[in-house]
Amino acid sequence: MLLDYIYNKYKIISIVGMAKNSGKTVALNHLIQESMKGDIKLGIMSTGRDGESIDLVTEGEKPKIFVGESTFIVTTTELLPLGDATVEIMGITNYRTPLGEILIGRVRAGGQIQISGPQTLKEIKEIANLMLNLGAELVIIDGALDRRSAATPSISQATILSTGAVLSRDMNKVIEETIHITNLFNLSPIEDENTRKIIEETIKNNQIAIIDGELNLTPIHMKTALNSGHIIGESIKDNSKYILIPGSLVKNTLEDIIRSTNKYRNVDIVVTDGTKIFISPKDWLKFMRYGFRVKVLNPINLIAITLNPYAPQGYYFDPKELSDRMKYYIKDIPVLDVVLGGE
Repeated sequence: MLLDYIYNKYKIISIVGMAKNSGKTVALNHLIQESMKGDIKLGIMSTGRDGESIDLVTEGEKPKIFVGESTFIVTTTELLPLGDATVEIMGITNYRTPLGEILIGRVRAGGQIQISGPQTLKEIKEIANLMLNLGAELVIIDGALDRRSAATPSISQATILSTGAVLSRDMNKVIEETIHITNLFNLSPIEDENTRKIIEETIKNNQIAIIDGELNLTPIHMKTALNSGHIIGESIKDNSKYILIPGSLVKNTLEDIIRSTNKYRNVDIVVTDGTKIFISPKDWLKFMRYGFRVKVLNPINLIAITLNPYAPQGYYFDPKELSDRMKYYIKDIPVLDVVLGGE
């Protein structure tokens, strides 16, 4: 059971998808059903909108979300009436979305619901903790399309990654993309405590900087690294040890560093966590061959990968072949098809 990897181990977990229709809601429904059987008080929320029967973007059918009695939910004043579950409003928060004010409810009679929630990491963490304080034993955050930030360790203690056929008609590409994200989530962290303290403070202040071997910090006065790779490259000295990038790490930044210097081979680039890296698998391998080293302040605790062999475009993979091949390449993390069952 998927729940076996979570219950009594973590209080807040996230489910993030590789793309829209990668099976996130199916995995969520699976956990809801397992929680109901185990009489576990669940709290659920989304960083986007989930549970509607028709996708507002693709106009295709979507899995509905069914919850049982005593489930805590986060939704909005406009979405609450669209479900048929009976929900007691426990409190209305100070946060708003285009779909109304965000509220926390407790299900009194089971049924279908639509969920939505806040956008900022601070608000997500705050509302997740509110559900725990109200009595939820486990809170699940459903990450929105292309927003893997719900997986960041500052929000969730563990993450489930949903992947599947929607990524490509080529199974090899699906596997390649999934391995890539898995590797980014598991990048090596900075171990030395003194170094960590300096990096944490610098990233907290949203400051691009370079640290040398004696832990002296040199700020680079740029608001973002997106178009500043050449400035970062020119700032690397012979004794530089770390480049701190508090925001996103993208292909252009690394290409500009390469054009500016060859000293990048002697430093570690440090980002907050793997969700901050937006580089394709092929480009990532290329940069690794060039000698780039990337570390994270906080690795992501990836505890399971769920598979969806069906794509809304109408094509599909053989479920057993997809499962067997994914497990061949990803050995340290459980890979599950929650529709067919089995690990």
